[in-house]
Amino acid sequence: MPTTTADVQTDVIEIRDPASGDRVGSVAMAGQDEIDAALAYAHRAQPGWARTPAAERGVLLHTAAERLRAHADELASLNESETGRPRDEAREGVLAGAGTLDQYAELGPVHRGRSLLGDFAATDLMVPEPRGVVVALTPWNDPVAVACGLLGAAAVTGNTVVHKPSERAPHTGALLGDVLAGVYPAGVVQTLQGDGRVGALLAVRDDVDVLAHVGGSATGRSIAASAAATGAKALLENGGNDPLVVDADVDPEWAAGQAALGAFANSGQICVAVERIYVHQAVAERFLAALTEQARSRRLAPLADVRHRAHVHSHVENAVQRGARLLTGGEIPAGPGAHYPATVLTGCWGELRVMREETFGPVAPVQVVDTFEEGLAEAGSDSHGLAATVLTASMAHAQHAWRELPAGTVKVNAVFGGAPGGAAQPRRRSGNGYGYGPELLDEMTQTKVVHLGLPETA
Repeated sequence: MPTTTADVQTDVIEIRDPASGDRVGSVAMAGQDEIDAALAYAHRAQPGWARTPAAERGVLLHTAAERLRAHADELASLNESETGRPRDEAREGVLAGAGTLDQYAELGPVHRGRSLLGDFAATDLMVPEPRGVVVALTPWNDPVAVACGLLGAAAVTGNTVVHKPSERAPHTGALLGDVLAGVYPAGVVQTLQGDGRVGALLAVRDDVDVLAHVGGSATGRSIAASAAATGAKALLENGGNDPLVVDADVDPEWAAGQAALGAFANSGQICVAVERIYVHQAVAERFLAALTEQARSRRLAPLADVRHRAHVHSHVENAVQRGARLLTGGEIPAGPGAHYPATVLTGCWGELRVMREETFGPVAPVQVVDTFEEGLAEAGSDSHGLAATVLTASMAHAQHAWRELPAGTVKVNAVFGGAPGGAAQPRRRSGNGYGYGPELLDEMTQTKVVHLGLPETA
């Protein structure tokens, strides 16, 4: 969360490097006139873009992907300076975004409806059509890859897009917008800068057809309420509180490595990061020792900003004050920036904030359980439903877990990974609708049923 300065007259977002505290730059927020103009421009451009052959739209997405790759180093550098994400990881995110554009470039032209078997003298069709104007509100933790998914799927299906990147990564969002806008016809993809106030102004418009949001649960609920009032399609991936269940029959050192990867990668600032851990008592001692060693060996890295660090630290303090035991980390280091150490807590239980809320930081809270079934029940008791991971050598336990866990994605024996094209639907507080894969094209279109009959002639 970079420092946001809302000047009454100029409305400027100021960004500071979370590693050094140095000023990165400032970006002016969009005002009401700019919002009005962008949406009007999107509406004017949309009919012509919808009439553009799908294959031509796909060619432009391939061009956008190549231009994105050409700017990968610059985008990664901006991402690192704005959010502290390591440059190599940030570059991987840019390349993943380019790959997503290529994927939708191929899928868009073959996205199709179907014919129906009606009267022999008539033709009946189900035809997908673009919804119209899409507002995409995207996050700071993976600003290019996530945006490319929403913007690529929307554009290739004939929609126009008004994109508001996170106010925590506005320079990255601005360059992404310039790269994409230079490929498409004017008005197809536009970028507006601003904080939550600009997002709220976009969300309440009745001339927006789709509200696509990836971010926190509170904002997601507000957007869902706005969409219910305006009639817009709401496509939401909200926050997660993803569990990891460690069974008694796995190697505890290996399991600790998986837990460390899931909880500490990108300082825990990943939508599907491991947020809470349930470990079987039979392997708990060795698991905790190995996880603590993994945490201590990790390089001290910054969070997005000092305000977000305060949020993360408040979860750790709440746990310790209520009886959890701190094994390592948990202290704000001296010096500039927003650094926070990899932290391991044990003796946790479900009522702690670190267990029931999304921490979104490098914190691994552990609850020791007596049985696999207890761990599975605890994992499924949360009000979120984004993803979950189970580490087990038992096929029966794996089968039971993926059937029972109320999450859009269940991973067995790997905290990250999966085949390309997977399109999960978040559950409960974590959102709704497909956010990735071929099914995202369905979200960006609406189906029209057409009946072509024969007239009676004289």
